[in-house]
Amino acid sequence: MAVGKKVWVFADGDLPPQGDEEPLGHEALMVLNTSRKDAQLNLSLYFEDKDPVTDVTITIPAQRVTCTRMDYPVGDQQVHIPEGQYALVVESSEPVVAVFGRLDRRQRMAYYPVQGFSQ
Repeated sequence: MAVGKKVWVFADGDLPPQGDEEPLGHEALMVLNTSRKDAQLNLSLYFEDKDPVTDVTITIPAQRVTCTRMDYPVGDQQVHIPEGQYALVVESSEPVVAVFGRLDRRQRMAYYPVQGFSQ
C-alpha cells in the first residue's frame, strides 16, 4: 500500500550563505516513495524578489527514499537556488512522504525539520 500525499508545500526555505571554506549550512528535501511505481516529482520554487522557477523534475524510484540537497544543482534541469528565502511546492505522480530539513552551522550545528503542508 502506498502512503503519502501528491502535493507538499514547504514555505520556509532559507538557504544559508557560503562561509569562508564551506556553506554555513544546507537544506535538503527527503522523499519516501512506498509505491511500486516510480514517482515523477515536479518542483516549483518561489522567491521574495524574482519570478518563480517551475517544472523542475526529479524521479524517485519505486520503494526508495532519496535526499536532494538544495545547495547543489537541483533536478534534471540542475537549477541553482540562490541563498536566502524561498518556498518549495512538490507535486508528485504517486503518493509520497516528503520532509524538508535544515542544517544550520551558525548556531553550533543544529539540524531540524521544517513542517510541510500536504493535500
